[in-house]
Amino acid sequence: MSIAVTTDELGRTLADFRFAYLLTIGDDARPHVTAVSPVWDGRHLRVGDLGRRTRANVAARPDVTLVWPPADPAGHSLIVDATGAVDGEQLAATVTRAVLHRAATAPAPADATCAADCVEIS
Repeated sequence: MSIAVTTDELGRTLADFRFAYLLTIGDDARPHVTAVSPVWDGRHLRVGDLGRRTRANVAARPDVTLVWPPADPAGHSLIVDATGAVDGEQLAATVTRAVLHRAATAPAPADATCAADCVEIS
């Protein structure tokens, strides 16, 4: 199950998380993962201090994902899909989908679209 998070709720939701992992895709089609501290400016997620590989990956393939792990193992992770662009020394990520997600504690019903406890952020 997914819990939706709107962009209006995103800033408040981020207050519950300490850091994120930024995932980009390299020329070899493998994920490149870096730990980052994104900031919501009301329009974009902004990530500073980009490395050479991250900048090149975003320039070639702008679809990115950010994942904030939960502080408590029983809590939700925040997963955000976005379209990124290098803006000066920062990544400006335009959110396309955001969801709070955690593993299900019980088997999902047969008609469920997600077997986990998820909350979509629209």
